[in-house]
Amino acid sequence: MVEPDAVTATREAYDAAAATYAQLFRDTLRDSPLDRAILGAFAEVVGTSGDGRVADLGCGPGHITAYLGELGLAAFGVDASPAMIELARQAYPVLRFDVGSMAALNIADGVLGGVLSRWSIIHTPPQELPAILAEFLRVLAPGGHLLVGFSASDDPSHPTQVFDHTVAPAYRWWPDHLAATLRNSGLAEVARMVREPQPTDWRQFQAVHLLARKASSC
Repeated sequence: MVEPDAVTATREAYDAAAATYAQLFRDTLRDSPLDRAILGAFAEVVGTSGDGRVADLGCGPGHITAYLGELGLAAFGVDASPAMIELARQAYPVLRFDVGSMAALNIADGVLGGVLSRWSIIHTPPQELPAILAEFLRVLAPGGHLLVGFSASDDPSHPTQVFDHTVAPAYRWWPDHLAATLRNSGLAEVARMVREPQPTDWRQFQAVHLLARKASSC
């Protein structure tokens, strides 16, 4: 399988920025009670509907994977950046972290109770996102849940918008448009959280989390 250009460019950019990124973002949940709340809700629905096995896709330096573990989930991380995975393994040696692509996951069909994609789809060109979501659907067990986090576009007339991300080219999504894309991929929205930017936030974008579920009959 030929790796998409966007994946190659993103991996190389995050390899170069891995140490700085880890230092900047490892404590972000400490001052984000709403983000902790949606992750807690995700952990609860996954834990009650399956065995709690979760893949944190685009895990970066592993801090969110570790938090999911603290919430009682059997979480492991996957990231395209070898440098990020090395940092994650050093910081959390008892957890599993693998180098891999969201477009071709080395995970068996239907084995996961949950998939977390927290700001990891933002570097995927919109036309390539359905293939990524198909992979998410494939690895989820029937009734499994996906939690996807992303930055919102400004209005419905801009379902996707390119923005100036420091590390690699990135996209914002109008929440209803992404929810429809999830639905078309076989993932039904269960809930969403939209958080307004704080005055101290670097980017003044709404932060969105969509919780979606794979049908039990799949």
